[in-house]
Amino acid sequence: MNPGLKRYIEREIIPRYEHFDRAHDVGHVRTVIARSLELAARYEVDADMVYAIAAYHDTGLVNGRENHHLDAGRILAADRELRRWFSEEQIRTMREAVEDHRASSKNAPRSIYGRIVAEADRVIDPATIIRRTVQYGLDHCPELDREGHFARCLEHLHNKYAEGGYLKLWIPESENARRLEALREVIRDPERIRKAFDEAFDAETAKPPLPEPEKR
Repeated sequence: MNPGLKRYIEREIIPRYEHFDRAHDVGHVRTVIARSLELAARYEVDADMVYAIAAYHDTGLVNGRENHHLDAGRILAADRELRRWFSEEQIRTMREAVEDHRASSKNAPRSIYGRIVAEADRVIDPATIIRRTVQYGLDHCPELDREGHFARCLEHLHNKYAEGGYLKLWIPESENARRLEALREVIRDPERIRKAFDEAFDAETAKPPLPEPEKR
C-alpha cells in the first residue's frame, strides 16, 4: 500500500463517514476496505486502486442516499490529489467501480474492481444486517414506533435479501452465498426474525448509563 495514499485517505476521506448515519459510519467503510483487500488478494489487481475505491464508495451520501453511488464516483473523479498516485485511465476505472457498487443495480459491475467493492459492501451476517437496518430506520424514520420499525425492517429484508430480492452477488469465491442462505433462514422464521429485531432495537435505543457522581 502506498504510504502517501494511505495517509491522505486516512486524513481526508475516512473522517467523512463520521457524518453519515450509523449504518454507513467509519466502522462500515473500514469493514468494506478490509473485505475488499481480502478479496483482491485472489486476483491480479492493483491493491492501491482497490483501497481507494472502497474508501470512496459511500462518500456520495453527503448528498443523500438516492444517487450516492453516482455522486461518490464524481467525488472520486474530481479529487485532484488522486492524480499523485493514479493515471486518468485508473481514475476512470475507479469511478466506474464506485458507481457500480450499489446493491440495487440491475447490471453487473463493469470491471473486477467493481465486483470486488460490490461484494465487499455486502456484509451478509444476519445480526449485522438486521442491526444496520434498525440503525438506518432510527436515523431516517424517527417518527416510527417499535412496531413501525419492525414493519420497515421486515419490508427491507424481504425486498433485498429474501428469495427474489434485488441483491446480487458477483464473486463466487466469496462466502456471501452461504451467509445469504443463513440470513434467509432467519427471515423465513417469524420467531427468529422478531427476536433478532428486538435485540438489535433494544441495543440501539438503550439509554447510556448516567455518570457516577464524583467522590468527595
